[in-house]
Amino acid sequence: MKGIEIAKRLKISTSALRHYESWGIIPKVERAANGYRVYTKEHEAYFQCIRALNAGFGLDLVREVMPRVMNREKLEALWLINKEQVNLYGEKQAVQKTVELLDLEELTNLPKYTDKAWFMIGEAARIAKVSTSSIRHWEKEGLIKPERHIESGFRVYSPSDIRKVLVIRTVQRVAYSLDIVREILVELDNHNIAQAKEMALQALQYIDHRLVEQVRGIASLHNLFEVCSAKGL
Repeated sequence: MKGIEIAKRLKISTSALRHYESWGIIPKVERAANGYRVYTKEHEAYFQCIRALNAGFGLDLVREVMPRVMNREKLEALWLINKEQVNLYGEKQAVQKTVELLDLEELTNLPKYTDKAWFMIGEAARIAKVSTSSIRHWEKEGLIKPERHIESGFRVYSPSDIRKVLVIRTVQRVAYSLDIVREILVELDNHNIAQAKEMALQALQYIDHRLVEQVRGIASLHNLFEVCSAKGL
């Protein structure tokens, strides 16, 4: 098969096919006497799988999974996929909690933390399911302004700060501009939660869409396994 044929079927450029080849995520491509690449049905299945997985999982994961498929490490590939699905479920839970918290004046329904008025950065990160570096970045951008502990000098985060961290995390999934995030936080400070909540609901829709795409990607991966099995690979 010619590369242009596969590219047309997948609605991508031939240069994209060559990128995948250069990344080492498809089997070796032989060349004809005239120097042109000669693709097989197996290559086509790889390309289809790459495109399908990319839609739901992203290229970083694709570049981890495909070499394992090529090395017949089926279970290792599947566990990588499973880990990402667990992460997606965790994201959904965090966003759902954000939607619920947007209706509260204060963050008062956190199990294990209801008796605390202040939280260290590690605790805040665990509650919001973000990294401490993300929280520091948002602080540097002026999105949150935690106080300092009088004795230790460490940053301490109030329930209101954690609420903002949850909102920032959620809003950034559907609006990459920090200016938009700032606008949402201003509205939140003014007790106008409508826009923030709308953003959170959009984030939930995006996560649901990713789930559908992930299932399609897994189906394509299963098809690739079948193709490889038929070839005795």
